[in-house]
Amino acid sequence: MEKGKNMKAITVYTRVGNSGQEITHFTLPYPGDSLPQKVNLENNHLDTSIDCFLAMQTGRKANGIAKVSLKDGLLRIDCMPFSYQSPYRLWVDDRCYEAQNEAAVHTDWADRFEPLANGELLYRLYKPDAKGARPLILFLHGGGEMGTDNWQQLTACFGPVFLAETYPDCYVMAPQAKGEPPTPEAVAAFKRLRFDQSDQRTDVGWNRLYLGLVCDEIRSMIKAGLVDENRVYVTGLSMGGAGTLRALSVGAGLFAAAMPVCPSMTPETYSILCGLRHAKLWIAASYIDHTLYRHKYLMDGVFALRDAGNRDARLTLYAPEDLEKYGIGVIDDMPLESLFGWNHMCWVPAYRNEQGLLSWMMSQTKN
Repeated sequence: MEKGKNMKAITVYTRVGNSGQEITHFTLPYPGDSLPQKVNLENNHLDTSIDCFLAMQTGRKANGIAKVSLKDGLLRIDCMPFSYQSPYRLWVDDRCYEAQNEAAVHTDWADRFEPLANGELLYRLYKPDAKGARPLILFLHGGGEMGTDNWQQLTACFGPVFLAETYPDCYVMAPQAKGEPPTPEAVAAFKRLRFDQSDQRTDVGWNRLYLGLVCDEIRSMIKAGLVDENRVYVTGLSMGGAGTLRALSVGAGLFAAAMPVCPSMTPETYSILCGLRHAKLWIAASYIDHTLYRHKYLMDGVFALRDAGNRDARLTLYAPEDLEKYGIGVIDDMPLESLFGWNHMCWVPAYRNEQGLLSWMMSQTKN
């Protein structure tokens, strides 16, 4: 497609929504004092069933421009939020802007996380303005955000940015696990494994050595007087949910409470779960998701803890109506495999405090 002449770069503004990083508006220099005659956004942002559901519920229009305004030579174009991963063409009169024309990308709240490293450990840290020793939330991402860019763990999944926005007076630490995100073929193969075959590699992801580095970093912050040693929390989703259980084992005594969300259940993580007789933890999962045996071992593990006297071990299995509130599993006649895949996104209601899980975790102390 031919582009107009004399194009100037655009600035893109995004947020982290339920499905990841979304574009909310654009700005660009614009001459004169009158609005352009034509502004059009061509994209495919209604590209998931959740997006389609939300569009129906909110009256959102595909390719929708919500508002156009001009002030001091800067044109602002507000749009209906759509995935930052979606290709787009923004037309302003006869000029076409695409991703390669982006001068800068700003992401609300995510930009407040400082990129840090300590040896092999990569992490982002949100620092509160409040003085004195503050609580800290450790967030462990899922398998899709593994890598070394020290950014995907903030923007490719719902969690750490929302936690910082919800609890701005707390530290939020979001490390990135080493490794390559699994391919669709690898995910499909994992789903076919029996429980006794499902133990995962120990050299990537949330392995014990890497989690030890994470816990040592938190201990350093406690020693420096930055973090309240009685209010350190850990949560994570999917692979990060399994990492949360593993962190309770590696960092014994460090955490006041934990909230593992749809944790991967393997012989190792099930064994860890059954041994957490003194931990405060509330696990969340869907009534069924893409690992069909997950909820069975979660129930067995939590019941074993409660039988052993741990009244701080809790489990919530979100029912279909809990998930439907957030556009999960709402498409009629969806194939079961697709339904189970969507149900895996139960971290959305969990972090949005459905049934009070997040409030419970943040109210716990080690004392």
